[in-house]
Amino acid sequence: MSRLLLCTDLDRTLIPNGIQPESPLARQKFSALAAHPELTLAYVSGRHLSLVEQAILEYELPTPDWIIGDVGTSLYRQSQHAWQPWQAWEAHIGQDWPGLTARDLRELFSAMQNLVLQEESKQNRYKLSYYLPPAMATQAFLAEIKQRLSQNNLAANVIYSVDETADIGLLDILPARANKLHAIEFLMQQQGFSLGATVFAGDSGNDLPVIASAIASVLVANAAPEVITQALDSAREHHTEHAFYLAQGGFMGMNGNYSAGILEGVAHFHPEILTWLT
Repeated sequence: MSRLLLCTDLDRTLIPNGIQPESPLARQKFSALAAHPELTLAYVSGRHLSLVEQAILEYELPTPDWIIGDVGTSLYRQSQHAWQPWQAWEAHIGQDWPGLTARDLRELFSAMQNLVLQEESKQNRYKLSYYLPPAMATQAFLAEIKQRLSQNNLAANVIYSVDETADIGLLDILPARANKLHAIEFLMQQQGFSLGATVFAGDSGNDLPVIASAIASVLVANAAPEVITQALDSAREHHTEHAFYLAQGGFMGMNGNYSAGILEGVAHFHPEILTWLT
């Protein structure tokens, strides 16, 4: 292996903001790995750019080469110490909404009660985001949203999740091509990284499409039990068990949570990185 693309989720994967403890010095070891000249680092997050930048400062994370943000609707590259939107990705996902942007789609849902637009900072050209109370997010309600999109020949992902700490329901409407898996595959293709030279790390349900794919994937040990079960089932269903690793702890004396789990998983697929860490 001459080059390695490491794509990692942030919250509760690289960032130790879950309830489980972080191994001492784990992030420093991760930074040592990221500093290796043969490693290309991409952060893959639901956060928008300013929140990713905030996390880098707050948690003293290494600056990545790429940022896939806004649930896969934005892709930035580091260029001359500034973040530049990658226009090729916007052009790619924009094919799902020919000539339209997320702002144009608002009218389709203006009469639907209980949908409240999120702040403008959480919207972008191809991401339409609402607050929707969990009690209102019924299958029938979500089906109505999908039907309105289909009637207007708009290929879209409708993603609903709940911020359990605040008990707030979050609804994102994105182009069908805009998700973590497709963004990573696009980055791999455009930058010449093969399956054998790519690793992804995650912790939550929205990471499952990548984990179930043929991309070598790591689920950190602090992932919720139900996510672990879903990941195992998805890997079996897609016959990709060989490309899935669940961090156990014990690697370099660490517990497998957060960045320790990322390092453990990368070493599982690419044992040669041990020399990079030492």
